[in-house]
Amino acid sequence: MSQTLNPAQRRKAWWTAGVAGMASYMDAGAIVTTGTALVLYREEFGFTEFQYGQLSALLTAMIAVGALIGGPLSDRFGRKRVFTLTLILYVIAAVILVMAPGVGWLYVGILLLGFSSGADLPPSLAMIAESAPEGEEGKFVTLSHALWMIVIPIVNVIGIFAGNMGVDGARLMYGHLLLVALVVLVLRWRLPESQMWQEKKNAVETGTIDRASLKVLFGRTYIWALIGVSLFYGIQNIAANTNGQFAIFLFTDVGGASVSTASLLNVVAVLIGLVGTFLVMRFSDTPLRMPLFLIGTVLAILAWALPGMLGVTTATVFLMAALFWFAQQPSGEPMFKIWSQEIFPTEYRGAAQGIATAFTRAVAAGAALLTPVILDASITLFFYSIAGVLLVAGLIGWFWVSRMPQVLHKEKAHGPRSAEALAGDRPAS
Repeated sequence: MSQTLNPAQRRKAWWTAGVAGMASYMDAGAIVTTGTALVLYREEFGFTEFQYGQLSALLTAMIAVGALIGGPLSDRFGRKRVFTLTLILYVIAAVILVMAPGVGWLYVGILLLGFSSGADLPPSLAMIAESAPEGEEGKFVTLSHALWMIVIPIVNVIGIFAGNMGVDGARLMYGHLLLVALVVLVLRWRLPESQMWQEKKNAVETGTIDRASLKVLFGRTYIWALIGVSLFYGIQNIAANTNGQFAIFLFTDVGGASVSTASLLNVVAVLIGLVGTFLVMRFSDTPLRMPLFLIGTVLAILAWALPGMLGVTTATVFLMAALFWFAQQPSGEPMFKIWSQEIFPTEYRGAAQGIATAFTRAVAAGAALLTPVILDASITLFFYSIAGVLLVAGLIGWFWVSRMPQVLHKEKAHGPRSAEALAGDRPAS
């Protein structure tokens, strides 16, 4: 944890959180932009619904692969070095998608876009937590989710104008990601490396701590926390990722709205969700965190059940989206980000977040591949299934993950153990 900061250091911490947290902006931008752009590209390139599902799943799968690689690399080589290189790759991917002459190039661009997005997330979140004032890590980490949310209405506003432009509209939407990525790349170039990571790195090099981070994470101290965090995030994110990738599809192909109308309604829904994000920032480091988690879980389940109970129309899809965007803030991804900082120490944090994120995006990729098929088979079953998924995630979060920081604190209070002991080997004498 960081030490208490003076005003100048505090401003610097917010700046670092903002610049590093743009990883979430780029991640959500990739997901939501692709969800809308593929609708427009499909009109021009004529690919099938199955190819639409393939491309959506490819994006999510490559985010998983990127997170799995980027997390451990950032623990070893540094937060700044990794998230600078990943952003360069993101720029290359955006250029390909802006200029794509056919569906084959969409596969290439989306593959690179997903990989770079995923690899960027763990080092960026770790950088935020390691630069935050002590006792306020939850607030600072939640800023990254606010940035994740902010990009969605921005993309949808662009979609309002681009929705009637066909393939040129899709290129314009990816052009937005390209421009933002270039600006963030310049800003990140000037960020210093995480001081906390550097101190841990120096300790590793002098032999005072063990470098076997994966051995430690899969040892008896952290394994159940890692499994719990991964399951919570992976299961809950099925709903969040489906809403992000398929919101426009649900509004248009299921609800009967136009792309422009769908984009406008989604902007309103996300702005409502931003209220929930700032609620989390205000109360995430207080005793009200878990009561808000419970309320958010109940409201999120209700949101997805509404279209099943009332029928699927533009109005009920909007009610679902607006209520879910609000409810998932205290009960979804922001909680994963907070818990993963509290549970895992600096030297293992990137790897732990990478593993959890990789698992989550792999699950979401499978869900994205199957979503069009399930929608075609039974729309009502689709909405009720997502509600059931959220119930399972809520139970895992309430009864399992929320208790892990206290459990680990009690274990560590019995006295320090070596990395070999933490990894599940014979305790050090």
